[in-house]
Amino acid sequence: MTDDLDDQYEAFQAMADRITPEKAVQKLRLLRVPDEIIELIRQRHEAEVIKIREMREPKVVYMAGRLTWYTGPRADDRYWPSLERKLLAGPRPWSDKAITSLDEESTKVVGLLDDPSTDEFRSMGLVLGYVQSGKTANFTAVMAKAADRGYRLFIVLSGIHNGLRRQTQARLARELVQLNPGQWHEVTTVDSDFQPQGNAAAYFAAQNQRVLLVVKKNAKVLAKLNRWLASAKEYLRDCPTLVIDDEADQATVGGKVINPLMSKLLKSFRKVDYVGYTATPFANLLIDPAEDEDFYPRDFVISLKAPKGYQGPEVLFGRDPLDGEDPNDVPAGEDMIREIPEDDVELVRPVNKAAAVDFMPEMTPSLRRSVLYFWLATAARRVRKSGVPHSTMLIHTTLQTDIHEDFRVPLDDLRVGVLRGLRRDDFDLYHEIEQQWADESASVPAADFGEQPVPFDELLTQLPAVVEESRVVVDNYRSRDRLDYESGPVVAIAVGGNTLSRGLTLEGLVTSYFVRASSAYDTLLQMGRWFGHRAGYADLPRIWMTAELATWFRHLAVVEAEIRKDIDRYLVEDKNPRTFAVRIRTHPKMLVTAPARMKDAVTAHARYGGDLVESRYFRTDADAGEWLKRNADAGIALIQAAQRHGRADSQQPAGRWLWRDVSYRDVLRFISTYKFDKRTEEARPELLKSYIQKRVDSDALRAWDIAVIGNSGADATVWKLPDGTQVGLNRRSRINGAEDPLADIKTLSGSRDPAVNLQIPEGFDVTSRSHVDALRLKQRPDHGLLLLYPIDPVSTSSRDRRSPLNAPYEVVMGAAIVFPKPTTADSEVEYVSADISRVAGQYWEEEDPQALEQEPEEDAG
Repeated sequence: MTDDLDDQYEAFQAMADRITPEKAVQKLRLLRVPDEIIELIRQRHEAEVIKIREMREPKVVYMAGRLTWYTGPRADDRYWPSLERKLLAGPRPWSDKAITSLDEESTKVVGLLDDPSTDEFRSMGLVLGYVQSGKTANFTAVMAKAADRGYRLFIVLSGIHNGLRRQTQARLARELVQLNPGQWHEVTTVDSDFQPQGNAAAYFAAQNQRVLLVVKKNAKVLAKLNRWLASAKEYLRDCPTLVIDDEADQATVGGKVINPLMSKLLKSFRKVDYVGYTATPFANLLIDPAEDEDFYPRDFVISLKAPKGYQGPEVLFGRDPLDGEDPNDVPAGEDMIREIPEDDVELVRPVNKAAAVDFMPEMTPSLRRSVLYFWLATAARRVRKSGVPHSTMLIHTTLQTDIHEDFRVPLDDLRVGVLRGLRRDDFDLYHEIEQQWADESASVPAADFGEQPVPFDELLTQLPAVVEESRVVVDNYRSRDRLDYESGPVVAIAVGGNTLSRGLTLEGLVTSYFVRASSAYDTLLQMGRWFGHRAGYADLPRIWMTAELATWFRHLAVVEAEIRKDIDRYLVEDKNPRTFAVRIRTHPKMLVTAPARMKDAVTAHARYGGDLVESRYFRTDADAGEWLKRNADAGIALIQAAQRHGRADSQQPAGRWLWRDVSYRDVLRFISTYKFDKRTEEARPELLKSYIQKRVDSDALRAWDIAVIGNSGADATVWKLPDGTQVGLNRRSRINGAEDPLADIKTLSGSRDPAVNLQIPEGFDVTSRSHVDALRLKQRPDHGLLLLYPIDPVSTSSRDRRSPLNAPYEVVMGAAIVFPKPTTADSEVEYVSADISRVAGQYWEEEDPQALEQEPEEDAG
C-alpha cells in the first residue's frame, strides 16, 4: 500500500507540475483512482505545503489568503541538486549547515511565488538581505528551484553598472547553465549585455528549455529588450517568467526613465512574478502601496537572517539599544575603525567641483598607514594559508574619475619606496611596520575570532612578495582597467567610485580607506563593501574613515535593527504588506533615500543628544545683506537676553564671553529668528525646537550657557556690541570658489570650543570629543550650550584651496549648538514610513535617481 501510494503521489506531483494541484486531483478522479487514495494524496500534499509555509525562518509578511503550492525539492529535480553538489564540492566548499540554511531560505521564497501551472498571475515581492551577505546565492537557488518546477524564462536585472552585470552573469553561467548542458539558452553573455537575437519566438517555443538574461537597468537596453519580447508575444502567453531585480532600490524606484520601462517589461507577460532583492530597502518600503503600477512589494516581504560570521554594521560599528533591549546584549562594535583626521581629508578629496579641476591627491599619514596595514594583513593571510586567495584594498574618496587615476602616482611611489626599504633592511621602515603590526594585533586579538596570531617574523617572510605583486586598479565607468579575480590570485588596491559601491564583490577585502560621504542611507550603506564574511581573516579587516562617518554607520545599524524588528512585530499582528508601514528612523544630517524616492513617504518624529549642530553655509550674494542682518540681530538679541537673565562667567580668557543659566525660552526665540541655510539639514528649526521642548518637558535643557567666541589676535577686525563691548571678528574663509553665492566654510567651531562652559582638569585632552562629552555629563548634564561666532565678512586666508568670504554685511553671525547626551532615553525620534492611508479597506483613528540611469549602455561599467 505504501509503495503504491508513493508511486501515485509521484504521478500526482508530475501532473501538478503541468497543471495546478486542484486540476491534478480532478485528473486522478478521471483516471478512477479510489477516493480514499486521492484523499491521502491531497492530505500529504497539503501537509508538505503547510510545512514550508509555517517555517519559522526566514521571517515573512505576506498577503492573507495567498495560496502556497511548493512542496520543496524532490529527488528527480535537476537544477537545485546540481547546484547543491557544486557548492559542496567547489574550491571553497560550503558547510552542510550553510547549505541547509540556503536550502530552507530559498524554499521559503519559492513557496511564495505563484504556481507556474496557473493560467495567469503577477505577484510582487521583496527579499531583504544584508550588504555582501549572500543575496546572489539565494536568488540563484530560487532560480534553480523555480526552474525545476516549470518556470522557463529568467530575467535578472543586475544593477546599473557593467561590472556587477558581468559578475552576476558569470556566476549564473557557472552555477546554472554549465552544470546543465543543453538545458539553458543564454541570451546575454559575460561580454555582452542584451542585444536582439534574431527570432525571439525561437527561444520560447521549446517547453523543456530554460532561458536566461542578465541585463543592466539601462534605458537603451530595456527598450531593446521590450521590443524583442513584443515580437514573441504569442509564445510568451504561456511562459512562466521570474524577474529578479538585484539592487531593487536602485533606479527601480523614483526613476522617470527606468521605472516605466520596467513596468512595460512586466506587462509583456501573462504569467510573471517579480522579486526584488536589496540590503537597503528604504526606497522600496516608501512606495505608495495603493499604486498598483509601481513596485511596492504588495504580495510578500521576506527578511533573511544574517549568516553566521557575517560582519555587518552593528558588528563593526556597534549600535544603540532599541526600546526594551538590555544594553549589555547589544553589540558595542569591534576595534576595527581607524580615524582619518580632517586635515587629511582635504588632501585626498577635493572640497568641491571647482577644486577638482587641478586637484592632485597626496599620500597623507592616514593613507600611508592604511596601505602599509593592507600589505601586512595580506602577508599574515598568506602565513595562515586560509580564506580566499585574493586580497583587496578599497580606496573610495570621490566620484571624480580623473582623480581616481591620479592616485596611481602616490600609491606606486609608496610601493616602490617600501619595496626598496625591505630589500635594504631599512631600520626605520622595519621599526614602523613592526610597531604597527603589534598595535593592530593587540587591538583585535586573533583568538577572539578563532584565528591564530601571526608573529611579525613569520609575516615578514611573505611581505616582500606581497608588496611586489600589489597593483593599483582604477575601476570606474570610464576606465578599461577591471578587477579580475578569474585569472589567479590578486593583490590589488582598487581605487574607484560608484562602480565599486553597488553589489560588486571585492574578493578578499581587507582594508578600506573611505571618505566619500553621502547624504542618503541606502547610498552610504551600499558603499560599505567591507561588510560580509571574512573566513580565515575575520580579525584582520580595518576601515579608515572620518569620525563623523563612523557615527553615521552606527546610526544605520540601529535603522537596520528597527526595520527587522518592525517586520517581526507585524508577523505577530497578522499584518500584510499593504497594511503595514515599516518605520524608518530619520537622521538630522542624512536623508533616508533620494527625495524623488520619498514622495510617497509620511512622517511617522529627531534626537540630538550628544550632537554639535552648527552653521556652515552663508549667503554672500548681492541680496544677502538683509539675511545676514537678520542673523546678526538674532545673535545680538540673544547676547542681550543672556546679559539680563544669565550669570556672567568672569574666568573666561580674552576674546571670550560666557553667561550661565540662561532660560531655554531665549534660546527658542533665537532659533525661531536665526536662519540656518537649508543645506544644513540637521538644523531645521522645527526639529530643533521640538527636541528642546521635549527635553524641557523631561526637566532637562531648561537652562543654557551662552558663549561669544571672538578672535583675540592683535590683527583682528573689531566689531562692537550695542553696550560698547569690542569683539574681535573670527576669520572663516570659504572652501568653495568666490563666485559661488553660497559660501561653504566647512567648519565653524574649533575643537576646544565645546568645552568653554566646563571646568577643565589639569592634563585633560580638551580636543577629544568623547572625553569632553564624558566631562559634560559630570558637570553640566542637563545644560545646553549655544556658541555665537561673529565672523569677519571679508575673511581672507593664506591657506591653499581657500577663498575670501566676501559677505555683504558688517558681520556674519555663526551659531553652534552643543547638546549634552541625555542621562536617560533620549526624546522622541522622527521616522518616515510608506503612506498606506489610501489602501482600500483601511480605517485610521545625495544621489539623484535620475543620475543612476545615465551610465553608457555598453562596456563602460
